[in-house]
This record gives sequence, C-alpha cells and structure tokens, in this order.
Amino acid sequence: MNSMHEVIEKNTGILIVLIILVISVAGLVEIVPLFFQRSTTQPVAGLKLYTPLQLEGRDIYIREGCMLCHSQMIRPFRAETERYGHYSVAGESVYDHPFLWGSERNGPDLARVGGRYSNAWHRIHLNEPRDVVPESIMPAYPWLARNVLTGNDIAARMRTLRIVGVPYTDAEIAGAKAEVAGKTEQDALIAYLQSLGTALKNTR
Repeated sequence: MNSMHEVIEKNTGILIVLIILVISVAGLVEIVPLFFQRSTTQPVAGLKLYTPLQLEGRDIYIREGCMLCHSQMIRPFRAETERYGHYSVAGESVYDHPFLWGSERNGPDLARVGGRYSNAWHRIHLNEPRDVVPESIMPAYPWLARNVLTGNDIAARMRTLRIVGVPYTDAEIAGAKAEVAGKTEQDALIAYLQSLGTALKNTR
C-alpha cells in the first residue's frame, strides 16, 4: 500500500489524472441529481415569462453591470428574509439565461424589488440615486432616459431563448418589436425591475 502511495506521489501524471477523476466524480454526484429534481427544473406557481420590454430591460441591466453590486438571491436566513422577503428558490430562475443570483451586495438585494417602489421613484433613482437615497454610492444612469429602443433584434433573442426552453409563442415573438419600439432604455429597465419576485409574492 505504501509503495503504491509513493508511486502516485512521485508520478505527476498519475496524480493529475487521479485528481481530475476524483473531482469529476464528486461534481457529477453533486450536480446530476439537480437535473431530475422538480423543484430545480420546474417554474414556481405563478411565474410569468418576461415580456419583450422586460427582456430588453434585463439585457440593459446586464450591460450596465447592475448585478455586480446587486444580488438577486435572498439566502434562507432570518436577517435576510425579514428585510427582503421569502428566500430565493431555483424555480424562480428556470427561464433566466443566464441567471443573475450573484454574490456581491454593495446595494440591496433586488430579488423582491418588483412593486416595492413606483415607476416614478425608479426614474428619479436611475437619473440621480442620491435624490432618493442620500447615502447611495450607485452611479447615475441619465442616458437611459435618452436612449430609444428600436426592437430590431428582440424577436431573434426570444427565438433563441425558446430553443433553450423558454416557452414563447409565435404570436408573442411576432408582436415583440411593436411592444418595444419607441420605448426608452429606462422604460425597459424599470419594467424589468418591477417584474422581479412577483411570482412568489403572489403565491405566499
């Protein structure tokens, strides 16, 4: 036994292969069962697809790096659930590609921000955060109110999402451009923020 152990330790190639094998098996044991658990693969009751405008807003949220400071993952701890609401569950994110749970939280968690503030509050906050939260370190995003969306590529994005399992209908895709065109990026981002967490709010 000792001689085999010594051989493995002295042979870098064998050691690397065995390490990769152990990590691979451990990873499969942890990850594969998740694909067969209904709670991680099925949407929660009441979960709605993002509208074309909300989808545009989500892309803007990603583009502007909002997830670098705002998580969308409420952990199952009393301190978090009392402040933000019910803890996050996998079924809320089955249509999110990519999901935006995040791990950094310089600003508050946004998993349940939908409906908490009015559209007018969000407009002021995006234009100049310190007008509503004096201690905020968030940068201002005034250009979002000036940038107008064309909607030229939203249908293609929805078709792509349908390939990975988001059940958009042909009618929803066909009407997407008309819903988005002429709206500002700010309108879209606010629509996305207002959609966050509404499924679990409506069922609990």
